[in-house]
Amino acid sequence: MRLILPLVLSVLLGACAGGQRFSLNHIDLNQAMAIGQNVVKASSDLSDSEEIDLGSGIAANLLGAAPLTQNAEMQRYVNRVGQWLALQTERPELPWRFGVLDSANVNAFATPGGYIFVTRGLLLRLNNESELAGVLAHEIAHVLQRHHVSAIRKSAGAEALAGVANMAAAQRGDWRSQQLGKLFSAGTELYITGLSKDDELAADRAGVVIAARAGYHPYGLISVLQTLNRINPQDGAVALMFKTHPTPASRMDALDQAMGNRMARYETGVIDTPRFAKLKK
Repeated sequence: MRLILPLVLSVLLGACAGGQRFSLNHIDLNQAMAIGQNVVKASSDLSDSEEIDLGSGIAANLLGAAPLTQNAEMQRYVNRVGQWLALQTERPELPWRFGVLDSANVNAFATPGGYIFVTRGLLLRLNNESELAGVLAHEIAHVLQRHHVSAIRKSAGAEALAGVANMAAAQRGDWRSQQLGKLFSAGTELYITGLSKDDELAADRAGVVIAARAGYHPYGLISVLQTLNRINPQDGAVALMFKTHPTPASRMDALDQAMGNRMARYETGVIDTPRFAKLKK
């Protein structure tokens, strides 16, 4: 399944033609904020290929629970926006893949190596493209800072994660399968238990920067959090997201304290595009 997943995604999401190009001449966010530079050292000993291998297995588990929606136009659109955002990061070489899960729940997920998913339920609640960019950028930030890899290390044990590096040379197929199964299970469980509050808030901060760097209005994510804050917490569609994330109100407060008005000069960024309006029809 891990070998098939990249092919399935590439076919369903279509060719990764670059998204709409926005002028970046007025943006110099390298001086405004640093992103992805304080990665947990314990998670940095996996190579990119090992991280991708780990993430593809976890992504396969997620797709087993909620398959990709069959709306090819929606898949291509989300992939184009996501690819453009990923190009603005310090890991553009990852084989980034973006997709929409066929679920009415409101949520978004990332796995190591660059697999990003949003649910159809979340996408249909968004109001413009900058909000989509904010959501995708938040998930991209988790990958950049290897939050899931660090959490898996704590859950499955350092020896299990270190074993990934030896799998290619392993002669015993049962041992390899056992190690992979342990890691995939630990990784998949994170989508039920959630990452730490600090990881989520760090991804919010970095996501705002990534979106602005890509030419979007920097507060698209804030708009999404405002929408989520208005939803009844007892609504089953948001139950898992509210369980695995800090409250929308606390996330907005944290962003306000971290950012202040330092991003105000980037408020000329793109808020919406005709292609988003077309998608919502």
